[in-house]
Parts: sequence; structure tokens; C-alpha cells
Amino acid sequence: MNVPAHDSLTVALEIARVVRARGGRAIVVGGFVRDRLLGRPSKDVDLEVYGLAAPALSALLESVGRVDTVGESFTVYKVKGIDVALPRRESKVRRGHRGFEVAGDPFLAFEEASRRRDFTINAMGWDPLTDELLDPHAGRRDLAARRLRATDLATFGDDSLRVLRALQFAARFECTLDEATAARCRQIPLDDLPAERIWGELEKLLLQAPRPSVGFALARDLDIVQRLWPEMQALIGCPQEPEWHPEGDVWVHTLMVIDEARSRLDGLSRPEQVALMLGAIAHDFGKPMTTAEIDGRVRSPNHEARGVEPAGRFLDRLNVHTMDGYDVRRHVLGLVQHHLAPNAWFKSPTPVSDGAFRRLARKLDLELLSRLAHADCHGRAGHFDCSAIGWFIERARMLGVEHAPPKPLLMGRHLLDLGVAPGPSMGQILRAVYERQLDGEVTTLDEALAAVRELLQGSGVRGQGSVRDQESGP
Repeated sequence: MNVPAHDSLTVALEIARVVRARGGRAIVVGGFVRDRLLGRPSKDVDLEVYGLAAPALSALLESVGRVDTVGESFTVYKVKGIDVALPRRESKVRRGHRGFEVAGDPFLAFEEASRRRDFTINAMGWDPLTDELLDPHAGRRDLAARRLRATDLATFGDDSLRVLRALQFAARFECTLDEATAARCRQIPLDDLPAERIWGELEKLLLQAPRPSVGFALARDLDIVQRLWPEMQALIGCPQEPEWHPEGDVWVHTLMVIDEARSRLDGLSRPEQVALMLGAIAHDFGKPMTTAEIDGRVRSPNHEARGVEPAGRFLDRLNVHTMDGYDVRRHVLGLVQHHLAPNAWFKSPTPVSDGAFRRLARKLDLELLSRLAHADCHGRAGHFDCSAIGWFIERARMLGVEHAPPKPLLMGRHLLDLGVAPGPSMGQILRAVYERQLDGEVTTLDEALAAVRELLQGSGVRGQGSVRDQESGP
């Protein structure tokens, strides 16, 4: 293989040389081999070392760099950012992703060691010193044919997560799932998978596949949607008005929106990307419960608000809440509830106020909303005018609220200076003045303080001293 050098590979070569000097052999395994055959960059290099027992390997690695030992049932050595391990045997002893007995065996043949891997495209090895490709399960042939095939059907179901890995691999590498493997996937129970493992594979599908719809279509074929995501299952067969959705039912539309959203992730942080993609999945969850034929046309009145509850259940099932301090859940639910706002506001018979934009910015990121609205508009067959979304985000940017609402001009310390004691009345005043700020009636701190004086005079609120007392001095 023609493999360009990078830091991890340099370390792998160094380890391979010292291993060979001691009579062993270090083989690069896993995704690195697959990705390099595809001509794709790969950050992680994993090594399996053959012919050296664990104590000898550990001592040898110390000559390369600091060695961190990780793993509970099986030892993995981390050296300068890469994982080094012995080939191993795995035996399924109970249900669940931890239900394996694992034993390292440095004298195991590569063909046998690689048999435990999920798919043939991940079961190849590469000798970085000789440039030999080790491919006992025809992974290279499957990769060339864009075929995703289980390495060993007899043990494939030992880890039920492999069913979900099939989705993201099929979509990321544009592979068709081998029929025998697909049949096995349909037989494997998924009720032993914890939420974090399901989400881990779903996130890879959403953020790493150019067209995540490929994975979702496969998920439907494998009965995964029905088993894991009932809110998505309900979209299948839910009709839409052909004039606006010539592509078909809500399921078809949603998959198109997901792909459109995926093409609009540039410039977003990872948590924002996650929020946008989950919003794309869930944006029409309210349609199955609201869709009806009204006056000869298919309508889904109030589906955006009705979709919030099933979207919350979907997020609960995935256990998705905050990510790196970013409230993903709040933004996803906001996207679901307000995804029609850009178009509706553009077409409103009465002009939408600046205050409406500022208040909506309190509920979600309007930049994300505009991206989802674009995806929703373009995620259908035919050609539609999507200029409303451009108007919406330009208006938000003009007001400076595309990412967040205005910061309050009036703070608690200002009220303390005016003699207002801490308590419920302080909160009421802060909220009242902020509402005026959102409406554009208050634009400076002086105007905010004037509004406070007006409110105090009208309510008779007194604190540590009245406003008049504070102004008159001693």
C-alpha cells in the first residue's frame, strides 16, 4: 500500500522495528488499513504484536516511550498516542457488550485473530515494514465491490452493536450490506444495548456519512427503526400533500431533510452539528398525530408544536441532553417547535416585529433554525422558493440575534444602587424592563433606569430607600 507518513505511523514503524529485532511482528490493524486502501486520511493507528508475550512486549515498549496500560479484561498498551495489543481470543459468556471472556495469545495466527472483527473490510492487516497486506477474509475484494460482509456469521451476533455499526459503515463507505449478513442482523436482539452505545453509532452515522439517509434506509430494512426508534417508525406511510411534498410520505421527506442538513454543517461546533442533525430527524414527529384530509387536501395543523413531546421521548431514549456545556436538547426541541417560523413570518400578512425575532432567539439559535429551514425546504422533490429563509436569517443578523438574544442592559446591581431590595419585586422589574428592551423601547442603560423609575413610581415599591431618597442625597 502507498501510505503517506504521519506522526502516528512514524511511531508504529519505530515499534515495528524494535518488535522485529526481538523476533516478533507488529501488524497495523483495523480502520487504518481500510481507510488507506480507500485513499482516505486516518488518524488512529492500532498495532497487534505477534510472537512476544505480554511481559516482554511491555518491557520492549518502554524503550520507545512512556507506556500506559489500559483495559479491564484485556491489556492494551498506549505508547505515544497509539494502541498496542496482543492478538486475542474472545468467548461470549453472557448477554451485553461486557459479556465476553478475552484472552491474549501472541502465537495466534492472524487469520484466526482477525476472525473476531465485525466486517471483512475491518479485518485486514498491514505490515508497515514489508508493505504486505494480510487479508485472509477477502476484505479488499469486498471493499472494492463496496460490499459490507460479516467476517464470521457464526459469531457476528455475539456483539449486538454490530447491527448498528452496519448502518454507519454502509453509509460512510457507500456499501451494500451482504444479504446473509443482513439476514443475521434481523435476527439479533438489540435490547441489551445501553443508550450511550446506540447514540455512539448514530452520531457517527449523522456526522461522518455524506448521506446518512443510506444508513436510515438500511435501518428500516433491518427492522431497527421499528425496534429502537418508534417515533421515526410512525413517519413511514404518513401521507403529505402532493403539491408541497411530491416526494412521498413523511419518512421519505425526513430522509431527504437529514441529507440536506448534513450538507449544512460547515462552521458549526460538534454540539451544534448534533443539534441540527437531531432536529432534522425529529422536525416532523408531530405529523403522524395531526395529519388528516381537510377540504380534499392533506393537512397537518399544529404539527410543529405537537412534535415536541415525541421528540423529547426520542432524545430521552438516546440519553442526549448537554454536550460540552451546550444544551443540545433545548435547541433540538426548539427546532422542532419553530421549524416553520422562517417561512410563516415571511408570509405573515402583518409585519413581524423586531421583538418577535429577539424573543425567538431566547428559545433557540436562529442560525441553526435557518439551516434546518433550508434543509426542510430543499429536502423534497421538485423546486420550491426558499428565499424566505434568506430573509429570516438576514433579519436576525441585522438585529444581532442570530445566535443569542440581546444581553439585558439592566442588572440586579443597578437596582440595588436605586435602593430596590433583593426579592420577588426585583425579579419582576428586571423582567419588565427586559421585555421593553426586546420590544426596542429600551436601547440604553439610561433608558432602562428611566423605565425602572417609572415602574417604581407606579407600583410603590420601596427597598433600602426610595428612589426619591436615593436621588436627594443626605
